[in-house]
Parts: sequence; structure tokens; C-alpha cells
Amino acid sequence: MKLTAVFARNLRLCRQASGLSQERLAEYAGLDRNYIGKLEREESSPTLETVEALSLAMQIDVEQLIQRHRSTNGTAKK
Repeated sequence: MKLTAVFARNLRLCRQASGLSQERLAEYAGLDRNYIGKLEREESSPTLETVEALSLAMQIDVEQLIQRHRSTNGTAKK
């Protein structure tokens, strides 16, 4: 799986786990709500500053947004 797809999936899952709407996350991160939607749909790629702002807004480690999930046999999913 491409990193942009990994990021998009993780952003959506982390946002939902944080109980935040796209609008609220955008507000906390100082971003536009439409941009959050574009990130989640892989229509845009974030800068490192944006990744950091999103992680701070959700109070999670940056790594959670870019971490590839491992399959049950211990190998990274592609």
C-alpha cells in the first residue's frame, strides 16, 4: 500500500477514534475542513508541518499517522 493511502486510512481512523469530526479536527489543527477531506480521500498529500499539526490536534504520536499495519504473520501489508 502506498504511503499516501496509509496516511489517509490512518488519519480517518485516528480522527474517528478521537471522536472528532473533520470540521473539529480542522479547527484544532488550524486547517480547512475541505483539506481534511482531501487528505482522507488521497486527493492531497500533507507537508510534514501538516502531519505534525494533525497529530498534535488529536494528541497522538506522529508515527500513528504513517505507520503501516502489520498482518497476522508479522510482515508489513503492502
